[in-house]
Amino acid sequence: MVVPSKPENNNPVPQAQPVVRRSSSPGVLSVLYSVTKKVGTVAIVYLLGYYNISVAWLIGPVILSVVREEWKRTSDARRALAKAAAMSNEKEVIMARIDELPAWVYFPDVERAEWLNRVIRQLWPNANHYARDLLSTVIEPSIRDALAAYKLPGFKFDKMILGTIPFRVGGVKVYDHNVSRNEIIMDLDFFYAGDCDISFTLSGIPGGIKDFQIHGMLRVVMKPLIHKMPLVGGLQVFFLNNPTIDFNLVGAADVLDVPGVSDILRRIIVEQVAALMVLPNKLPITLSDVVSAQILKTPEPEGVLRVHVVEAKELMKMDVSLMGKGKSDPYAVITVGAQQFRTQIINNTVSPKWDYWCEAEISSRKAQIISVQCWDWDPGFPGVQNDDFLGRASVEVSTVVKKGELDIWLTLEEAKHGMVHLRMSWHTLTDDVKALPLALAETQQLRVTSMSTAILMVYLDSAKNLPDARTGRRPDPLAILGVGKDTQSTQVSYRTDSPVWERGFTFLVKNPETDTFILRVKDQKTDHDIGRLEFHLAKLLANENLELSDQPLLLQQSGPISRVRLSLRLRILKHSDPETEGPLPDVDEDVTDQGSGSSKRGSSQALNREFSRTDSVRSAGAQSVGGTSVSSVQPLKEKLSTQTSVQEESAVLEESSAPVESSPNNTLLHRTPSATSSAGEAGLGRIQMTLRYATPRQRLVVVIHKVANLPVPSKDPSNIPDPYVKLYLLPERSKESKRKTEVMKDNCNPIFDETFEYIISLGDLNSRQLEVTVVTKKTWFSSQSPVMGQVILNLGDLDLGKGFTAWYDLLPEVERDS
Repeated sequence: MVVPSKPENNNPVPQAQPVVRRSSSPGVLSVLYSVTKKVGTVAIVYLLGYYNISVAWLIGPVILSVVREEWKRTSDARRALAKAAAMSNEKEVIMARIDELPAWVYFPDVERAEWLNRVIRQLWPNANHYARDLLSTVIEPSIRDALAAYKLPGFKFDKMILGTIPFRVGGVKVYDHNVSRNEIIMDLDFFYAGDCDISFTLSGIPGGIKDFQIHGMLRVVMKPLIHKMPLVGGLQVFFLNNPTIDFNLVGAADVLDVPGVSDILRRIIVEQVAALMVLPNKLPITLSDVVSAQILKTPEPEGVLRVHVVEAKELMKMDVSLMGKGKSDPYAVITVGAQQFRTQIINNTVSPKWDYWCEAEISSRKAQIISVQCWDWDPGFPGVQNDDFLGRASVEVSTVVKKGELDIWLTLEEAKHGMVHLRMSWHTLTDDVKALPLALAETQQLRVTSMSTAILMVYLDSAKNLPDARTGRRPDPLAILGVGKDTQSTQVSYRTDSPVWERGFTFLVKNPETDTFILRVKDQKTDHDIGRLEFHLAKLLANENLELSDQPLLLQQSGPISRVRLSLRLRILKHSDPETEGPLPDVDEDVTDQGSGSSKRGSSQALNREFSRTDSVRSAGAQSVGGTSVSSVQPLKEKLSTQTSVQEESAVLEESSAPVESSPNNTLLHRTPSATSSAGEAGLGRIQMTLRYATPRQRLVVVIHKVANLPVPSKDPSNIPDPYVKLYLLPERSKESKRKTEVMKDNCNPIFDETFEYIISLGDLNSRQLEVTVVTKKTWFSSQSPVMGQVILNLGDLDLGKGFTAWYDLLPEVERDS
């Protein structure tokens, strides 16, 4: 009878019995909680009637409770779906979402990562110790300081468990062409939706975080490569752009998990992740003692992007006044990686003119994205998101880099209508002192006092022999660094007079001839300075390569032998001109995600270059920071546009052998000359478009450039059409799929140059069609359709990965079944 005993041990029935006994206790507690909740509700209603209190005090909490439950239900469903995807194997994920296959299915250079996921699963228990140290030493102090600004003191992590579900890597792309021999670069599609258990205390209130999720493109740079094991000196780990982060509050803090109120904690956590490892911030990991920490931890930006948020138009009307007229109080938020800027609020308008300038450091010009979000400001509690969303738009930095300067109107996504006007310029870094007068002259012409001419890179290594801030006790020092109004700080080193920080910083400098770098060493306990250093940046201008390398400098207002060891490197901003600098290096063409960003293609490159120089530098000198309108440059733009278009048409007509039809009313009918002499196969005109697919952002980008040679009715030659272009992403002809340009009055050759985007997966793209229709607001006859011509493109037949610009003949409208 010994043989049956083995199956009995493997029988799942006895193993299920303890589970049933454990689940009985929570069931009783659930019933008690439900009864208590209902009795409490009845008691509240009774007390309100007994004391003759207004029913509004009851309706408000009830509505808030209903909204909270519905919001939590939606959030829980989203987290559960993501968690299920993280726990499933690759086959189940593909079969569940066959229309959104992983990148390695489409692109041969993106490799499958199941082998890596198996390795991560094996290493995951050991990663818990590293995560605990990272949360306690880096994240916790930063969150504590940020919450203190909202009068929420006493934040502390009590328990930090990652759980048993590791993060997943959807695909790996390794760059093996045209990269430095001293480094290895790879991108990981990073996704974590595990069963972590994190508990904390906030102002004495216990709480916890569960169902934490994060998803984004993670770049790992292995550098430098060395001749000793482990052959790699260190790692730089960072997100190319802000990842998507979501989590669920539990415990006593669950009462704060309502729309708006929980925004404070969520915003702070997102900011801390961005400050840790979203460009330009990187998480350095040293793997060998042979490599100096300065190599890994000194920031190395590729350049500076200057952004001018000019204005917006036709924004949605979110507020309602007493007269019934719609209005908004719009402002814009510009995000580049972890860097965020905000314009001023313009009250009571849907066409604000911000005239706002900002500058962002760019660490990866071929991977980073400029994102602009428009909001309608509404008063509310500090830190709580009460504002209404007006739409978003984005441009890839690589688009600006290739052109040097870019002037563009972007159509707002996730909004019914609205556009935003941006002007951007790309500035590289140089150690040539002769470039400084040119940079200073450019900022003076712009007449914007906040613009920079140089960038300062600082590596703070350590300090030695600091004095005691309190008698007989060693200090708790931290360093505060600053140039002008920009200040940054290190972490606190506890109970030491010789702290080691090993941190890198970057500062934008307005004028290195007059600005000063200031370093203060402060004791955290007493909040008193125990050392100070002032360094005039003009001294760096006389040094070789504008650098001061690894120097121990004497601290002032400190001990007699107190010193700080640091390195300084200054670089001058140089305006990038594609004509003089030529194309981008091949390394940038390779180290990038597939697809290109949404950009506005002008009617000619000559117009773009001429207008960019005149408008962004010389004509901008007539503007002021106080919000002066920039419309003064429009006559110049129109003049240049007309001259350039005439030159283009002349060149095309000389090359073309086809005869050009003449008309006595040619000047009237063709107000704007076109770059094509053909009216198309059907005689309805032609349309020029650019189409591309931006893989990193999963978006189809369509640029409507111009329409040429639209016909006029033979019976009424003076009835010039008022054309505009309307787009649908078939087969759905819905409001979400509809896009349209502005109307051009009395024009047979309108130039639109408007950009539109559709959020769509690559798997779904191959089965869709793009319907492009030219419509006029004037009908030739009352019974005639306003449609002047139409083009329907099968997206699956086009090479959208590389992007292209082409002319298409307009054809008669296709009749569709209703």
